[in-house]
Amino acid sequence: MPDGLESESRKLLRRLRDTMAEDAAGQARLDKITHLTADSMGTEVCSIYLFRDDNTLELCATEGLKAEAVHKTRMKLGEGLVGRVARTGRIINAADAPSFAGFRYMPETGEEIYSSFLGIPIQRLGEKLGVLVVQSRQAREFTSDEVYALEVVAMVLAEMAELGAFVGEGAALAARHTEPRLLRGTMGQEGAAEGHVWLHEPRVVVTNLVADDPAREKERLDEAVQSLQVSVDDLLASAQDPEQRAVLEAYRMFASSKGWLRRMEEDIERGLSAESAVEKQQSLARARMSQATDAYLRERLQDLDDLSNRLLRLLTGQGNETGAEMPPDPILVARNIGPGELLDYGRSLKGIVLEEGSVGSHAAIVARALAIPLVIHAGGITTEALNGDHIMVDGDQGVVHLRPDETVVGAFRDKMAMQTKALERYASIRETACVTACGSRIHLNMNAGLMADLPSLESSGAEGVGLFRTELQFLVRNQMPKRTELAALYARVLDAAHGKRVNFRTLDIGSDKVLPYMKPNDEPNPALGWRAIRVGLDRPGVMRMQLQALLRAAQGRPLTVMFPFIAQLDEFYAARAEMDKTIARERRLGHPVPEKIEIGAMLETPSLAYAPRRFFEEVDFLSIGGNDLKQFFYAADRENERVRRRYDTLNCCFLTFVEEIVTRCAQTDTPLSFCGEDAGRPIEALCLAAIGLRTLSMRPASIGPVKHLMMRVDLADLKAVIDAARDKGAQSARPAVIEYLRGLD
Repeated sequence: MPDGLESESRKLLRRLRDTMAEDAAGQARLDKITHLTADSMGTEVCSIYLFRDDNTLELCATEGLKAEAVHKTRMKLGEGLVGRVARTGRIINAADAPSFAGFRYMPETGEEIYSSFLGIPIQRLGEKLGVLVVQSRQAREFTSDEVYALEVVAMVLAEMAELGAFVGEGAALAARHTEPRLLRGTMGQEGAAEGHVWLHEPRVVVTNLVADDPAREKERLDEAVQSLQVSVDDLLASAQDPEQRAVLEAYRMFASSKGWLRRMEEDIERGLSAESAVEKQQSLARARMSQATDAYLRERLQDLDDLSNRLLRLLTGQGNETGAEMPPDPILVARNIGPGELLDYGRSLKGIVLEEGSVGSHAAIVARALAIPLVIHAGGITTEALNGDHIMVDGDQGVVHLRPDETVVGAFRDKMAMQTKALERYASIRETACVTACGSRIHLNMNAGLMADLPSLESSGAEGVGLFRTELQFLVRNQMPKRTELAALYARVLDAAHGKRVNFRTLDIGSDKVLPYMKPNDEPNPALGWRAIRVGLDRPGVMRMQLQALLRAAQGRPLTVMFPFIAQLDEFYAARAEMDKTIARERRLGHPVPEKIEIGAMLETPSLAYAPRRFFEEVDFLSIGGNDLKQFFYAADRENERVRRRYDTLNCCFLTFVEEIVTRCAQTDTPLSFCGEDAGRPIEALCLAAIGLRTLSMRPASIGPVKHLMMRVDLADLKAVIDAARDKGAQSARPAVIEYLRGLD
């Protein structure tokens, strides 16, 4: 490349800016860019490859290769050196490309005469758009300065593509954010919803990519960084909790990083605007974040990404308030969101789509409580979606249709219409007791965690609250709630239940539920770590405060409490002893105590199923926590999509295990219920009833479908079907059960 890189780089960027400003078609712009870049880099070839779909790259412009190859040469992701750059997001700098591992010769391009190859990914904020390539006859590696210059060109190309500068004929040059997209994620909360996108954090649009006055741009950057540092310092000064301060200290460290600032200043020196320099470093951080496997490193890169967003908003003046009005049918789209922010939106949301999250995350818990369809792990949704885009969310399948075509819209609306008709049918049996065709009485309760859930106790036909998750009141706050606040809340819950039973589960935190004001533990496997009752027994002060709040909320009325994640009987005895001490203290203080107290336990670990008979005789009731129990029974992390779907609830081994628990409880007259996602799935619920469970707890919307199917089935006949499948050595009873149910129609 010619000497004087900085001036040449700025000159090239200005020429690119002028090209973007011209009133020209997208293809003409691409052609000119390849010519300008090859000329500035001193190479014989410059080529631009863009994605025409998620797995296919297309040669869209070239200087030096055969013109007839444009829009004809295509390659799959990972194919050849270009495909490898696109797949990995990493630069390839090869002096002798034909001998480089993975090289694939494309004869129609005439590239056989070129030796050296430099491929740079074209990507924006983690989204891969294509590959920029230069080649030359001379066998040599490109210098670090040349690599840097081409990186800057690739970054400008990505911004120009985002702004629609290359729209033309063919899939590779299609306008961005206009084509239908199908995104597959993971089910977070069941249900279907249609609406329009509402971005939780609107995308910052950078329009001034290139600047002529580096000194002024550095000054703008410095002013914005100082403002950012002041805002972080203010947050730190207002933080009371030591753990919060520790997190903000790390945040401030990045905001004051000289290395981060130096890299952005170098980008400005080479011709970028302050905004472009920030976004270039942000894109690099996003790319590293996608490759990072270490949780701590990912968190720190996320801090850097968040700071970059704040810095961009300061530089551009684009805050979260963009002037856009929330649509009447909003589907919230975000990378992630906290429970407090989600509760601020409340029931106005029709659906939620997140790039991150987990099935047990705070957001998922709140979404379930509000009965809002949720899809998580929808990769790329925040970069692909725009405010106001038509969107359909299928929480049952974990699928999102963004800007769907008419065929998809018709099929989706048909599905929603069928669900609406089913709900009308279920409403007709709301007040009817759930009695099976053979006369067995099944009790259907609902799960809850918010006051907003309680109206469903009447509208769903639930007989009581089988699980009230008390941790939500802790998760949505920035500090520990006060005892008086909790007592008032629990009292309102009991008032709203109008005498129906409410099973309060004590604080279940840890694993994927970390309190904002509690220092997270760096555990290799948090699901098997310090969580739930283990935290309560190690930090008894919090448990005692919550138990006092529950006793005072009862105001003499009956109270039902259960302890989570009991793995052995000593844990239950220790927890019950804390309750006994708390009751005694309340009596000494002259406070009324409940006329009747039932103390139960969640059976979520296989070990508790084999506890001594004494435990089953002394515990007032047991509730099987199906989600965790199945996870531990199969040794399959329920957050891991690669393994969790392999294991069926109707697997004969699991049904046999649950039936053993039913038998042990029957021998000691211990009341037993089943709580979890499977309780709300009609076929699974039916099989649980067939093996002896008579109380099930589920989300309110599931009660109607479960009751409707239960009332049509003879449990003795179904039990015979399950037994026959086991006797035959079948892995799962599901096929036989489904065949039996089809015979009922």
